[in-house]
Amino acid sequence: AGCAIGGTLAWLTASTTPIVNTFTFGNIEIDLTETENIYKMIPGNEIKKDPKVTVKKGSEACWLFVKLDESENFKDFMSYAIGEGWKPLEGFQGVYYQNLDASENDVIIDVLLGNKVLVKEEVTKEQLQALQGSEMPTLTVQAYAVQRDNIESADIAWKKLPTA
Repeated sequence: AGCAIGGTLAWLTASTTPIVNTFTFGNIEIDLTETENIYKMIPGNEIKKDPKVTVKKGSEACWLFVKLDESENFKDFMSYAIGEGWKPLEGFQGVYYQNLDASENDVIIDVLLGNKVLVKEEVTKEQLQALQGSEMPTLTVQAYAVQRDNIESADIAWKKLPTA
């Protein structure tokens, strides 16, 4: 005698509400400003020169660089000191860097110590009058930033720039 058992079998189940992962991008925004850019050289004078790099609020942690390019004759007439916190990047003439954390506020950094350049006292009127157009001493400042995440040193970061 056979007997058949019929019925329903219920499985225990469960589910969660979905978690949506939205991936946005990080960013670094910088700005380089200066109040003036035409200056008169007078022997022994300090000239106000105030280039400032601003790392904009919300920027990621970064390696911040400034590159100062002097004309060939700049040191014959003038001198300056780099601002506080800048370190020279070994092996790269005129390149300085800082290691900055992410910030919720703008971070403004002076490029030159005291925001000035000095005209050498020994410069003569005759030397100055002999300068023509493109012979005038120049100092060009440019700023760069590279993400700090996954880049262990400033020299590696600098080499990632297309200008390096």
